[in-house]
Amino acid sequence: MSHKRIPKRKLVFAGGGAAAIAAAAILLPNANASQDAPDTSPKALSAASASDLASQLASQLGEAFAGSYYDKDKQQLVINVVGDNNKIELRAQEAGAVVRNVKNSTAQLKSASQTLKQQATIPGTAWSVDPKTNQIQVTADRTVTDENWTKLESTVQSLGQDVARVKRSQGEFTTFAEGGDAIFGGGARCSLGFNVTTQDGAPGFITAGHCGVATEAWSDAQDGEPVATIQAATFPGEGDFALATYDDAATEATSTVNTGDQVVDINAAVEAQVGQDVIRMGSTTGLNDGTVTGLDATVNYAEGTVTGLIQTDVCAEPGDSGGPLFTADGGAVGLTSGGSGDCTVGGETFFQPVTTALAAVGAQIGAGDAGGGAGEGGAGDEGANAGAGDEGANAGAGDEGLNGGAGEEGGAGANAGVGDEGLNGGAGAGDQGQGQGDAGANAGIGDQGQGDNGEGAVGNNGGAAGNGSGNGVGDAGDGSGNGSASNNGF
Repeated sequence: MSHKRIPKRKLVFAGGGAAAIAAAAILLPNANASQDAPDTSPKALSAASASDLASQLASQLGEAFAGSYYDKDKQQLVINVVGDNNKIELRAQEAGAVVRNVKNSTAQLKSASQTLKQQATIPGTAWSVDPKTNQIQVTADRTVTDENWTKLESTVQSLGQDVARVKRSQGEFTTFAEGGDAIFGGGARCSLGFNVTTQDGAPGFITAGHCGVATEAWSDAQDGEPVATIQAATFPGEGDFALATYDDAATEATSTVNTGDQVVDINAAVEAQVGQDVIRMGSTTGLNDGTVTGLDATVNYAEGTVTGLIQTDVCAEPGDSGGPLFTADGGAVGLTSGGSGDCTVGGETFFQPVTTALAAVGAQIGAGDAGGGAGEGGAGDEGANAGAGDEGANAGAGDEGLNGGAGEEGGAGANAGVGDEGLNGGAGAGDQGQGQGDAGANAGIGDQGQGDNGEGAVGNNGGAAGNGSGNGVGDAGDGSGNGSASNNGF
């Protein structure tokens, strides 16, 4: 996140009189022209910043946009484009992306997915868009044999050369729910995803839809009294997600993930990007990490077809269903749906995007007062989903803050906080900002103040997540262990 300045060079002439002046007249305009040329060199970006930039370019480039992915080794965003429109390519390059010309447009790949849906919806199959290869990645588990395998192969071949490819999975595609511990309902065991606040202000959590349709009442202990009730669930169909609300309306639904060694503050829902590093927490296998490998995945479970999922190489096992997929800097990415394999041999896993789940159930990450911003300012000037006012004392997001996080070139308030040039950045109190800046996208538990003279984002009574079934619903907590729900407990 450094900015390089190119030093101006002086042109020195030694003697020559009129000849030197004539040379200067020729060379200087050229020199000025080169200095005015747009910078098309790729920018080093964080995964979150790359995701934001990809969304912006997708809307700007229109039909020429054919997907994107994050090159984590080079920290660069790679944009696929179709056609030979130099202006479009220049626009993406000026934004800091690497441009790659590809054969298949987004419309062609969507059409191919529709053909697969119509002709090859076979239990044990899945497909997703892989922008790295500019193809549809089709996967068949070990149950797809004989006539079904022949049907799948012929359908893929009918799509045309280099449109889709098929690979085998050694496991079997199943949802990851079973009897056991973590959160319990009707003999099933799942994992809590993320705490949320509903549009009515009620505290709750989201988890997998196939957990939600299994039973209505959920407990924090096997054979224990219910503590939450399912309000909405989708499975199978357009997603795999469910919303539950806590039976005790006084529950503080602070969004955190307890990894065992530390508590990660979850501050915003973010879109997945192919190539992005992600982390999964589950009640069976604990903490595991990996990479996003595909988007808009369709999975044909035995129970039915689910669309719009994220595909990854992160392992998971039964009981991990509904658990959170997140980023190291606190972005909520997905909810564990299912897949094949286990955490010994690996496999393919699929996740419900958090952004679409929240939009469908009308909820937001964290407690109701965490996303709306603190202080006196209201929404920041031109702030896209910004938290609090324009550089005011107690302000959350700065002027032109993107996604409720930090200001254009800084964190919350005036030049404070964290963040990659203001994208999904943010922190507690801003520079000279007093009070609580809890609107910043990365705001979380304050450490007695971030920024000059700040007093912290949440402070001692932040209510960090509990771990396991023994913590109870808890009051505000002391910032370590007795707060609201974590991913594997209430």
